[in-house]
Amino acid sequence: MLTLLKLLKDGRFHSGQALGVALGISRSAVWKQLQHLEADLGLSVHKVRGRGYQLAKRLLLLDAAEICAKGLHECPIHIFDSIDSTNAEALRFIERGGAAPFLVLAERQIAGRGRRGRKWVSPFAENLYHSLVLRIDGGMRQIEGLSLVVGLAVMHVLRDMGIAGAGLKWPNDVLVGEKKIAGILLELVGDPADVCHVVLGVGINVNMQATDEVDQQWTSMCLEAGRDFDRNELVALLSVKLQQYLELHHASGFAAIQSEWEQYHLWQGRAVSLIAGVNKIDGIVLGIDHQGALRLKVDGVEKNFSGGELSLRLRDDS
Repeated sequence: MLTLLKLLKDGRFHSGQALGVALGISRSAVWKQLQHLEADLGLSVHKVRGRGYQLAKRLLLLDAAEICAKGLHECPIHIFDSIDSTNAEALRFIERGGAAPFLVLAERQIAGRGRRGRKWVSPFAENLYHSLVLRIDGGMRQIEGLSLVVGLAVMHVLRDMGIAGAGLKWPNDVLVGEKKIAGILLELVGDPADVCHVVLGVGINVNMQATDEVDQQWTSMCLEAGRDFDRNELVALLSVKLQQYLELHHASGFAAIQSEWEQYHLWQGRAVSLIAGVNKIDGIVLGIDHQGALRLKVDGVEKNFSGGELSLRLRDDS
């Protein structure tokens, strides 16, 4: 099925006979495979008598050689057509002794994960599902505020590619206005005080235009700019930007990035509710501290909050 997809990805018409010859199967078998493409991958195929078959939309698939040619070097890239999640596969690579750094990408995730166990909608060949694995050798400072550092890098790449309204929401989201365009999920393996690995999971809505599976406001690069984007270029630019910010973070700690992050935080000064399980804390966003914790003014008193299970929401009266 994926071989057939690669024959069709140019967006041109191909006759059933030509596809059958290329695949070594009958025209009826080609027809069955096309039905699987539509059902399994959610792709639309035009069928025109006398002309053949054509994908409704040209596909530009992820390609390691293209990514390296556009700027990513000295980092092994593992690309999967379909996988449960890139973070899960990255963790399996670590368990098997894979040497970091390395990058895991996928055309589709069948069990994509966001923060707090939420599903991350992952249609085939439309968005970016990206997990970069780094080795951390001692020093908790290298972990402090790391997800915010990644978010800042993602936001700058989106802005550089024409998404001018991209901004940050504490702790791990990139928004355009009130709509989510990207999210970050970091996972740690090992002892942060000694030697550990960190998986920097990034999901970006790139060319997705419609879905009924997302339970919150969302947007994509395509919807914002009115055009499709080359995901290989996006990976390459993101890799360069991540390296810049990770080097700064390693050399100077999160404190060196704190003020820049606050500059792009869309909810600075807003009235919010911080959700922790069944508990809710209302306050005004003051910013973040030098470790990346959220600073809230609660009943006139400044309080700091951090933790992976916290969720921030705008208050109704804000």
